[in-house]
Amino acid sequence: MSVETCPALVLNADFRPLSYFPLSLWSWQDAVKAVFLGRVNIVSEYDTTIRSPSCEMRLPSVISLKEYVATDRRPAFTRFNVFLRDRFACQYCGQSFPTQDLTFDHIIPRSRGGATTWTNVVAACSRCNLHKANRTPAEARMFPRGGAFVPLPDQLRENGRAFPTGFLHASWRDYLYWDSELDPS
Repeated sequence: MSVETCPALVLNADFRPLSYFPLSLWSWQDAVKAVFLGRVNIVSEYDTTIRSPSCEMRLPSVISLKEYVATDRRPAFTRFNVFLRDRFACQYCGQSFPTQDLTFDHIIPRSRGGATTWTNVVAACSRCNLHKANRTPAEARMFPRGGAFVPLPDQLRENGRAFPTGFLHASWRDYLYWDSELDPS
């Protein structure tokens, strides 16, 4: 295994990932630096070893912060967070899309006084956005399925957990799915 393919999963002091989507990962260099600065604890390691003239260590695969980082009480209004709130699905046709194929749609168009806020913006595919155009939902007969609302940080975290990253090291599973239902067998 190459050191470049050895990112470290970063857990808060309560052993929950700082974020699920995107997953809180640090490069091996940042993880090693944090270990030597005494900012993190090593929870799990890769089999891959790095060496310097004076020391040798296995690369950390899971690290936890020594000090708890409080999460924001109100999520930032960003394009990505709107898509995450709406589960990467068009709120008009209901189909899921990759991020690059989604757009913002103002429920009440900006030209009609609609604001760019959590409560007036939803994720939409290009086709639906073009079809709705500069009309209100009633005029276009297109109504958002999930509505536009300010999500709680826990809602975004839960939505993010539904979209795991492509690379999941075995040592991460205990920290990503710790509240999943256990198999009774």
